[in-house]
Amino acid sequence: MSKSNPEATSNSTDTENSNAGRQGRQVAKRAFAAEINDATHVFKQSDEERAPNFALLPSGEVANRYFLVGTITEVNDVGNEDDYLQARVVDPTGTMFVYAGQYQPQAAAFLSSLEPPAYVAVTAKPSAFESDGETYVSLRPETTTRVDNETRDQWVSETIECTEARLDAHPSLAKTRTA
Repeated sequence: MSKSNPEATSNSTDTENSNAGRQGRQVAKRAFAAEINDATHVFKQSDEERAPNFALLPSGEVANRYFLVGTITEVNDVGNEDDYLQARVVDPTGTMFVYAGQYQPQAAAFLSSLEPPAYVAVTAKPSAFESDGETYVSLRPETTTRVDNETRDQWVSETIECTEARLDAHPSLAKTRTA
């Protein structure tokens, strides 16, 4: 893998490949749970009904799709009438919640049949809600795949490189990192 641009070799996902013909599809960005959880600004770039949500991460990354690998430690049905599954995904930096229901049928089927703990790769879109002035970010999965520990370790290594590259691209953030 090239150290000069880890994003270039590390973001190939089933979602990207199967939707290559769709215009405007953005590449999934690698980010750790802690950074996604620290996103305080989720926005749309247009007023269109189906405009994508973008999350602004503390490192300066803006994306509407994230690629994360971690351990699903539990799956719960949190729906009132319909199945709506919440999966707790843990990576080395913290916990991220992934929600799947009727609009993510493949992910919901995958999660309902999964026996935690299990390593998984998830390509997902951010969702946000505010409560008591706080912004909370969760993910809606597009693809979910079971992976082995080697794949998880490789993702951690590559995500560290991607995060460092983002921090290095923003001098004010790089200063606080080395201080």
